[in-house]
This record gives sequence, C-alpha cells and structure tokens, in this order.
Amino acid sequence: MSAEFVLEAQHLRKYYHSVHAVEDISLHIKPGEIFGFLGPNGAGKTTTIGMILGLIKPTAGSITVFGDTVTPFHNTVLRRVGTMMGAPSMLMGYSARQNLRMLARLYPQVNAERIEYVLKLVGLKDVNNRPVKQFSTGMKQRLGLALALLGDPDLLILDEPTNGMDPVGMHEIRLLLRDLASQGKTVFISSHLLHEMQLICDRVAIVRQGTLVAEGSVVELLARENTTRVKTADPNRAAALCKEIGNGSENIRINGVYVDIQGLVVEQIVEHLVQGGLTPTEVFPIQNNLENVFLQLAQGTTKG
Repeated sequence: MSAEFVLEAQHLRKYYHSVHAVEDISLHIKPGEIFGFLGPNGAGKTTTIGMILGLIKPTAGSITVFGDTVTPFHNTVLRRVGTMMGAPSMLMGYSARQNLRMLARLYPQVNAERIEYVLKLVGLKDVNNRPVKQFSTGMKQRLGLALALLGDPDLLILDEPTNGMDPVGMHEIRLLLRDLASQGKTVFISSHLLHEMQLICDRVAIVRQGTLVAEGSVVELLARENTTRVKTADPNRAAALCKEIGNGSENIRINGVYVDIQGLVVEQIVEHLVQGGLTPTEVFPIQNNLENVFLQLAQGTTKG
C-alpha cells in the first residue's frame, strides 16, 4: 500500500454463486479526509464495507488498512478503526454512560475521563441515567457514534451517522466530524443523505451494480456535470448550432424558450451562437448539486 492512503481497496469482487454483489470496486482514502460512499440500495456498499472490516472474505481483490492487509483471519490493524454500522448494539435498559463503561472493558487505555469526554463530544453528557430505550432515534445515533469513538480510533467507518437527527443535530455531527478530520483522523461515511454528504465530504465514490462509476472530490464531480442555460430568439437553431461544437445531442436539451448545454465553456457557446447569427439574451449557469450527479451516475444516465 502507498503511504499516501489510510485505506486502499484494489479490484474487490464478491460473488455468491451466480449473484455478483460486488463486481469491481477500488477505493483510495487519504489521511485526514472525510470520504463519502454513495450508491442505491443493492449497489454493493454494505458488502464492500463488510470486506473492509474483515467480516466477509472477498472473492477477489485486496484490502490494506494503515499498510496492513485485512482478511477475516488477519485483522489486528482494525483495532485502530471505530465503526458504526446499521443499528448499533446497545443495552437498552442501561444509560449511555453505562453502555460506554461496558464497552470500555475491551479497551485497557480507556478510563472514566475518556468516557465523559466522548459523552460530551456527541452531546449526551447531560442525559444522566435515562435508559437507552427512552432515547429518540437521533440520540441512539449519537450513542452509536460515541461507542465508535471510545477507543480513540484513527479511522472511523460510519453507516448513516445522522439518521433520525433533526437539522441541528446533523449540523453538530457535521462539525464534530470536521473537527476529528482536522485532528488527522480519517472518516469513511456511507449515507443516502446527499445534501449532507455534499456539505461534509472532501471526496466521494459512487457505485452502481457492484461497480465503481465515479471517485473524486465533490468539486470535481459537480464541475464535470456543469450546465449552461441560454435564451435566444430561436431555441431550435441555437441547439443545432451548439451541437456543432458539442459531444452529441445528449449534451443539449431544449427546455421551453431555453437551451440547456452540458459540458461546454460559456465563452464557446456565446461565440459560436453570435457567429451563427444568434445573439443570446440570457446566459447563466445552472447550479448543480451532488444529488443530480448521483442520480445520473447511479442510474447510468446523463442530462439531455
């Protein structure tokens, strides 16, 4: 593994007889970044995470975490990893503090001071002795995050960490994860909350049908799908002119009195239209978001 990456997965595959749960996924996660893992249900996200955590043996491919190979029988390095997957296992009749004390038995280095620090970190310091069974879904998510953080891991792997939280709670967790990343910890998040992922992630990977279809910074993924909207006296002719410099009709769409053009620089569009005898009366970019990019890539479609 390159020292550049905390986690590196190379050409992972997982077959269950004729079912190909993961066909070909490679991931490269850098120290101190927040990395988002996106894909529709059944895309292979959970299976991939299971292989990363040594819970599932890959049919093919390799995984290294902090330079060590991870398999179901070689996973000591995962002591440096904190996880929150699905509904965290909790003692429902016990308080948050008592749940952390029980887990602390597995970590010789964890003392009472660390438990109180983690409770404060996730916003559960003042719930006193309330049993977990009385917690809201969002509070249970906070406790799940506290359990993942208890051993002071260098890598966090989180599945839907803000599930069930209100906007204030989401904002607080976003700030917490950003703070952890600034301390040099690496955060891997699987989530369907695309707006949250856009706000928090440095880079994301998008998978479809067990195959990686995109990996890059949020800025890069948004830029690759930029669209310019143009208004002229003749939308049909404007579209025809833009097709002369575009990559095909799939990049150009007539939208009422407007023409939406994907993948061309604004200056190119305006210059070519003017040369063709059409002066645009309006030209403006359409603000893209991660949800649009996700839908296009996850469904195997492009705008047009």
